[in-house]
Amino acid sequence: MKLKIKKFKELFKNIEKNYPIILYFVVANFINAVLFRIFTTGSFAIRALFFDFGVVLLLAGFSLLVKKKNFYFIIVSIILIACCVINSIYYNYYSSFVSVSLLATSVFLKDFGDVVLDFAIRITDWIYLWELIGLFIVIKKYKFDVKIYKNWFLEMAIISLISLGVGCALPPYTSFSRLIKLWNRVSVVNNFGVYVYQVDDIVQSLKPTFNNIFGYDGALKEVKEYYGKNGNVQSVNDYTGIFEGKNIIVIHAESLQSFTLGLSFNDEEVTPNLNKLAKEGIYFSNFYAQVGVGTSSDTEFTYATSLLPANTGTVFVNYYNNKFVTVQNMLNNKGYYVFSMHGNNGDFWNRDAMHINMGYDKFYSKSSFVIDEEYGLGLSDKSFFRQVVPMISDIKNNIGEPYYGTLITLTNHTPWSDTEIYSDYDVSMTVSIDGEDVVRDYLEGKTMGNYIKAVNYMDEAIGQFINDMDEAGLLENTVIVIYGDHDARLGKKQFEYMYNYDPISDRVLNERDDNYVEFNDYDYELSKKVPFIIWTKDTQFELDVDTPMGMIDAGVTLGNMLGIYNKYALGKDIMNISKEDGIVVFKDGSYITDKIYYNSKDNEAYALSPGVISDDYIKKNSEYADDIISVSYNLITYDLIRDLESAK
Repeated sequence: MKLKIKKFKELFKNIEKNYPIILYFVVANFINAVLFRIFTTGSFAIRALFFDFGVVLLLAGFSLLVKKKNFYFIIVSIILIACCVINSIYYNYYSSFVSVSLLATSVFLKDFGDVVLDFAIRITDWIYLWELIGLFIVIKKYKFDVKIYKNWFLEMAIISLISLGVGCALPPYTSFSRLIKLWNRVSVVNNFGVYVYQVDDIVQSLKPTFNNIFGYDGALKEVKEYYGKNGNVQSVNDYTGIFEGKNIIVIHAESLQSFTLGLSFNDEEVTPNLNKLAKEGIYFSNFYAQVGVGTSSDTEFTYATSLLPANTGTVFVNYYNNKFVTVQNMLNNKGYYVFSMHGNNGDFWNRDAMHINMGYDKFYSKSSFVIDEEYGLGLSDKSFFRQVVPMISDIKNNIGEPYYGTLITLTNHTPWSDTEIYSDYDVSMTVSIDGEDVVRDYLEGKTMGNYIKAVNYMDEAIGQFINDMDEAGLLENTVIVIYGDHDARLGKKQFEYMYNYDPISDRVLNERDDNYVEFNDYDYELSKKVPFIIWTKDTQFELDVDTPMGMIDAGVTLGNMLGIYNKYALGKDIMNISKEDGIVVFKDGSYITDKIYYNSKDNEAYALSPGVISDDYIKKNSEYADDIISVSYNLITYDLIRDLESAK
């Protein structure tokens, strides 16, 4: 043992003396990996340190097997730095980490240039470049003996494996399932480091290529067992078939969050029209989107199929040829004319192809509209809705009823840079100081203020659309469905500022102040809920449903009202269950019930109601979350619905 330790000491001494570039490469990239976790997730897990060190040491060892060692170190350094920079920028916006499978969707980045510049890129994203600068200095300064012993590689590999082995031996051991399934990318980075994560992601991204060779039988068996044990039973309740045969107009509301409903500034409601629709209709007030990297397209998919988004990449791009049972094709089979409308390019998120597969008869994209007013990413919502009404009227007169249409809005997309042009909504604050009225800017010029202005504009556009539909006689026998497609990616600090700004002192309160409003990480996650409203002019339901539910439940709940049934749905008809049975499962394994928010990343439960939560309760719901994530993954990845249907 002493001899081996002496041998390893001699190895490091020789490396330091004869090959300092190895030492620099290992230390510098190890530091970058640590900085990456600190600047993104804030984690400094000891376990990940062993993985980071093991990986960079192994990579350094491979340099001993190549002739052009300097070139090797430059290329590998660029790759590792790119891994840190790209993931850091991506994390700023999505709170997750990038997948190589997203390269297929990189064409969409051209439409998000302003978003990246305004919201995603930070100074700390570029700090990792110091490693490359230092590398060139070391290469230029040091000349090493070309007589490098290749057996050093074996010794370095042994040390690397020992380091990785120690990392594997440290808890938590549940993290290995996340490494294998890659449902929770943040957890994988925190526990295994960014370099292991990226290798894992590459392996996971290649899985679909080998589906026909590996894993298919096991996936099919698991899916059949799940449906055999948890048979999807068609709902029967007071709402079954109440909208059968009616026209349906679904408004896919970009980045609309629920906290804006009921919010007022200077006695003016932010969303007076949405408030009215929510009050008169059926309002699901505890509703969450369940998106992955596909954002809006993920919501379209989850709403339509009652499956969770793809684990790698997006269904709309990576699995658009698969067979799915959707709300759209089920209604199409019942004689509905099914269409979608969006003022953006048809190839955005590959909608041209995916909408056909989903069962839409026609997709009216940007080329179908007169682009007479552009804000943000394209055609303004008000112009869009103005043009939509006569188009729907033509469908009614020329094609007939019933029809089902999805209207996808656009203006409320980040970065809300044109709000000063299209909105005069006032987000300032007037306060009386020493008997005089003083106007504070408050949210004027802030990201939150711009977002609220954009939501107010969207609300006006929707209100005008409802009025125009009514005047055109298109609200008779018609149901309006509105959902927020995902949260607006507002930072936590934006909420802290909004809730803790003191107009008297013109400053933000802190924990030591009496009126300070605590807004922790869980409050931030809970604030991401989005509205889901079902409204019809014919009937005033005046119903608020506060059962926890996700987008995976929306199509099932509405489907029962329309008289359609999807036997592969993993969601629930919320009108058929108690509040205690409601659960929202996110694709990383986290979930929300009426009692807790469970964070799978930290294995931590945050109480939402009084009372003691047992370990059995957490375990039961965690197992349920794992089950539907796994079944959804298998159905999508292996195209199992096609095979299950053809086997009949």
